Amino acid sequence: MDFKDLLVNSYNYNLPEELIAKYPVTPRDEAKLLVYDRKKDKIIHTKFKNILDFVGEKYFIFNNTKVIKARIFGKKESGGRVELLLNRPFNDKFLVYIRGKVKVGSKLFFDKGLEAEVTELLDDGSRVVEFRLDNEKLEFSELVKILEKIGHIPLPPYIKRDDEALDENEYQTVFAKKEGAVAAPTASLHFTDELLNKIKNKSYLTLHVGAGTFKPVDVEDIREHKMHSEFFEIPSKSAEILDSETEIVAVGTTVTRTVEYYARKKKLSGECDLFLNPLNHPIRVNHLLTNFHLPKSTLIMLVASFIGREKTLELYEEAINKKYRFYSYGDAMLII
Repeated sequence: MDFKDLLVNSYNYNLPEELIAKYPVTPRDEAKLLVYDRKKDKIIHTKFKNILDFVGEKYFIFNNTKVIKARIFGKKESGGRVELLLNRPFNDKFLVYIRGKVKVGSKLFFDKGLEAEVTELLDDGSRVVEFRLDNEKLEFSELVKILEKIGHIPLPPYIKRDDEALDENEYQTVFAKKEGAVAAPTASLHFTDELLNKIKNKSYLTLHVGAGTFKPVDVEDIREHKMHSEFFEIPSKSAEILDSETEIVAVGTTVTRTVEYYARKKKLSGECDLFLNPLNHPIRVNHLLTNFHLPKSTLIMLVASFIGREKTLELYEEAINKKYRFYSYGDAMLII
């Protein structure tokens, strides 16, 4: 291991602003695909629609989480505007991020009679709130129905525009099923119904992607980073595949982390807080499909857990030179 592998700054790279994808490619599978063959140490540039040429008979594992309209706008008791981003359920309340100064006891008012009361301020900047409607405390499923009417698709902070009608469809996988994510499993966004139907061997798991996926690594040594946790669930059919010797393609970092957590803990549901990096290699995933990630993020470190930090940065440099589009609405990379 290289000492630089421990340093967060060693996972930095320079990305021209114009390569941050503000909108998706349509149709979805017309995105570019960089294929890296580890055995041959070879790079191939192709289109996403050709992915089965490289891993056609392998077993695909997808994340069927569904993005909810987690961003809402309202007012404080003082009349000042407030923006709230739901992150996840927390005990019998909810973890949220609030843009605007609040304190414990602050009440926030939204459309359709939705109210929130701040009950706790956490050190990481998140807030604990209780949601109510007509003075009745809301469960998650009830809250989601209201958010569907008044909320906005929570586009990532680097997509510097307001959400639009197209995002309700495009920032969602074609197989999204289980509501709970506040960020999309972006590698899956490239699959069309037609391409999905061509994949004979596939199954699903659920990991509800939280806002923590965008959390910067704010320590110098990656060993000191505290990984965020996210709820996951693995159906028995998928677990059978994971317990077998079948070669699998993990579609995205969320699937990768869930599969690798299962490989270590053998839990079918719970909280996944696994941090994959060059000091913690994958032990079950054979092939990784992923988008291009932020500098110095846990996601680029996850890629490096497969192929090493230097090779990861080399591939990113190649993608930049070839004008690949980066981040959530960007192009993809397949490691075989």
